Amino acid sequence: MLELLHIENIAVIESADIRFRPGFNALTGETGAGKSIVIDAMNAVLGGRTSRELIRTGADKAFVSALFTAVPPELPGLADAGVTPDENGELLLQREVGADGRNLCRANGRPLSVAQLKTLGRNLLNIHGQHDGQQLLDEEMHGWYLDRYGRTDRELTAYQEAWTHLSELRASIRALEMDESEKARRIDSLRFQIDELERAELKEGEDEALTERRNLLRSGEKYIGALSRADGALSGGEYGGALEAVDEAIGALHSIRSLSGDIAALVERLEGARSELMDVAALVRDKREEFDFSPAELDAVESRSDQLYRLKKKYGATVEEMMAYLARCLAQLDEIQTSDDTLQHLRAKEKKAAEAVRARGAELTSVRTERAKTLEEAIARELRDLDMKKVRFAIEITAKDPGPDGCDQIRFLMSANVGEELRPIAKIASGGELARIMLALKNVLSSQEDIGTMVFDEVDTGVSGRAAQRVAEKLAQVSRQKQVLCVTHLPQLAAMADTHFCVEKGERNGRTYTRVTELDDEGRARELGRITGGDRLTPAQLSGARELLAQAAAYRNSIR
Repeated sequence: MLELLHIENIAVIESADIRFRPGFNALTGETGAGKSIVIDAMNAVLGGRTSRELIRTGADKAFVSALFTAVPPELPGLADAGVTPDENGELLLQREVGADGRNLCRANGRPLSVAQLKTLGRNLLNIHGQHDGQQLLDEEMHGWYLDRYGRTDRELTAYQEAWTHLSELRASIRALEMDESEKARRIDSLRFQIDELERAELKEGEDEALTERRNLLRSGEKYIGALSRADGALSGGEYGGALEAVDEAIGALHSIRSLSGDIAALVERLEGARSELMDVAALVRDKREEFDFSPAELDAVESRSDQLYRLKKKYGATVEEMMAYLARCLAQLDEIQTSDDTLQHLRAKEKKAAEAVRARGAELTSVRTERAKTLEEAIARELRDLDMKKVRFAIEITAKDPGPDGCDQIRFLMSANVGEELRPIAKIASGGELARIMLALKNVLSSQEDIGTMVFDEVDTGVSGRAAQRVAEKLAQVSRQKQVLCVTHLPQLAAMADTHFCVEKGERNGRTYTRVTELDDEGRARELGRITGGDRLTPAQLSGARELLAQAAAYRNSIR
């Protein structure tokens, strides 16, 4: 369960510590006092989306931490994040949001990503927002709710694998299907490109070699002149060369090499240098002799370079890219020319894949139909507890063309009054009915999950009177198995709580701030009086509030 929520610099909350208790926790306060900010803080520390606008004016960052207790070591997401609860089963989640948009997330001190934090969060706490009931108006969500309740993961995964395979085969078939005139045009285009590239007789690395040779031929006189000067400097000329000078130095030192070890070492080094110079001189001489400048060769190189330049504009920036393009054209031509055989083969595979989709779809439909009956019964029981005894709820499953989610059109139907036929929820449900049906659905789904804390953010929208009392009793029942946190404006819900927090907004030093206070019995009575009658409390209102608290306490004791 969520034991402690710490908030710093989020909207009008400068700093707050909210220590939640087991059972039913209620948060009340004036509209705009900051109740929704508490929910935003919870959402943030559980990996939800945040923005820099959430940071309190003047602060450079916001910070939220949530301490959860009795966390099972096998909680999904823990292993992937490399996190384990401590020896007391506690898990501390932290998130820091900077004004520069950066996020820093930790679990028990270990850094993790926002995505990892979100995975952990959805397995620790479930937030039911005041607008969640509107999801029931979207019939695309009805199948998702049924699959979640029915735990159809195995059948749905098998179906989706078959559907994906069928979709890929159909995409391949569409790519090969073309009329004869289109096929002829495509073959002509490919053959022209193939012929042009094959006539060019491309070779890997040819363009770089051509560029180097062209630059050399264009600078032929300079090239020969430099080599001739280098040859003269090394091998000798009118004034002798480097080799001759080194020979003279070796001869001069050779006569005294026996007089000193240092001189002998110098002679050895000179002899080594002479050998290196001889090799260099020979290479220079070979380069000069092998170079044969020909204007005809330069013309040929220029012509070949121009040919490659024109081809590059059409087929690729390098010779290697053009050769790869040629390979693709050859493959496409072969594919088109053999497309009739390939299509026949693919259509045979498509037929088998479609049969597999229908078979997997039938298995999924069978499981959904079975689980739908159980879900109908479970929701009907919940609705009776929520003072909707005359409401009929049904799940309609009809066939549709196979799609990514199966072969079933799933719709939630209801009849609000005796004698009326079942109709789609989106067409006949009121706001209050949507809220209670969604609460019933959430309760049914949560009963199958290991999530320890459920948060209800103003689920009382559109609910009042006796229906509000039934909602309060239902949340009290749920709180005996799970921790419940509820933001509410209804006195019936607030009175039913085991722990009651008041969210108040005020001013201090020219700044707005919000504080969250746990109320004692007298504080609860005054807060309930404010909710029912406004700020001007009368003895009668205060007496009524105390009576409401006594009735709620009696009910809680009866369900322990």
